Amino acid sequence: MQQSIRLSLSLAGTTALALASLPFGLRPATAQEAKTTQGTAADLGVMSNSLKDAIQPNFGFQGALQGAGTPNQAGIGGFLPFAIGDNSVFFLDAQANANFADYNNYSSIINTTVAGSTISTSSRLGYRFLNSDRSWMFGVNAGYDSRPMATGAADTGVNASNSNTVFYQQVAAGLEAISNTWNFNAYALIPVGTNEYRLNSNYFGGSLDTYGLDVGYAITPDFKASVGYYYQQGDLGTADGSGVLGRLSYNISNGLTAGVNLSYDQAFQSRVSADLKYRFVSNGYGAPSAKKEWKLPVIQALTENVKHRDVRVHDLGNSTCGGCGFGETGVGRLAPDPEQPIGYQGAT
Repeated sequence: MQQSIRLSLSLAGTTALALASLPFGLRPATAQEAKTTQGTAADLGVMSNSLKDAIQPNFGFQGALQGAGTPNQAGIGGFLPFAIGDNSVFFLDAQANANFADYNNYSSIINTTVAGSTISTSSRLGYRFLNSDRSWMFGVNAGYDSRPMATGAADTGVNASNSNTVFYQQVAAGLEAISNTWNFNAYALIPVGTNEYRLNSNYFGGSLDTYGLDVGYAITPDFKASVGYYYQQGDLGTADGSGVLGRLSYNISNGLTAGVNLSYDQAFQSRVSADLKYRFVSNGYGAPSAKKEWKLPVIQALTENVKHRDVRVHDLGNSTCGGCGFGETGVGRLAPDPEQPIGYQGAT
């Protein structure tokens, strides 16, 4: 735990130093910088344009392969701006996904395979705004995610019976800072309600608290890379620890983006996943405008979908659980009925 905290502080310090050293950081560009830098907002005429031309509702499809505690899934989503100012937007970003079974009997949650099909949901309310010279976009968002999870056989060779379908929930919050070159994304995923269930006769599963920070760089306007640190905890302490996450994404064409993710932590070890997203706007295909100024990453970021919204689950063995007592957290003794959550108290 101390090592995780030291690593968190080290990364936070490095991020702060990187922010402070950016040539066009959190301060407005000087007149000299505006003259010597190509592709600035002023050069491309962004300052004189209304954001109402660039910020449009968008809708579409998304899909992802299973990752560290996340399922194979595909669904629909949309971004709805409901208050657009001169340099800001309030928005709702919502998704619904069908969750499918784990592939090749390889568990996404460690021991128990996930079975299909269930429907998960995710919603975010947020506020994004541009700084005075429109060289940076800043944002804050918060919301709620749900994940019913059907379970199947164990991939450990154990004969597990009495498989259950359980229901996880979490609240989430995030902060964003994006320029035409750099992007920073801090997030927190916090389980609510019952977060530990008996999945079958042999395994228990719990949703995870996850806190992370991603730092990204635009190699080209369409090709982006990021690296992140996260700390997770939960599932009776068996998943506690730090992890790293790397991502590459490429904008194939207007509205169509593909990504590859690689993560590592002690609970899940190495996990590789891929995702695909397509979005079209309400008044036509692809970008909201053909104008060059609206293709700047900092402007397009105003209508990007919020990242990190899956409910992540990890499962542990029966022998590891012990008494499963949670003391003063409000969760009591282990439920005698395997279809009930661990916090079930029985009839009084």
